[in-house]
Amino acid sequence: MQQVRLSEVEERVYQAVTALETRGHVPYPDLIAQETGMSEEELNAPLHLLTEKGLLHREDSPMAGLDFGPRWCARQMA
Repeated sequence: MQQVRLSEVEERVYQAVTALETRGHVPYPDLIAQETGMSEEELNAPLHLLTEKGLLHREDSPMAGLDFGPRWCARQMA
């Protein structure tokens, strides 16, 4: 199986998402930003690149009227 190459920023964002999930937190952009020490704007590119690489997927709020923004959930690396 081919290994996916990540930039330093992508690695930091992926690790933040998995750490939040491990601790039972929902990985919303504000929490990911806090975990990485980056702004939410700085997260946009790495989140989308990680999604394109199949390592994260975006989930929108399942409940109407309770939209806290998208959550970014990790897919386990093989």
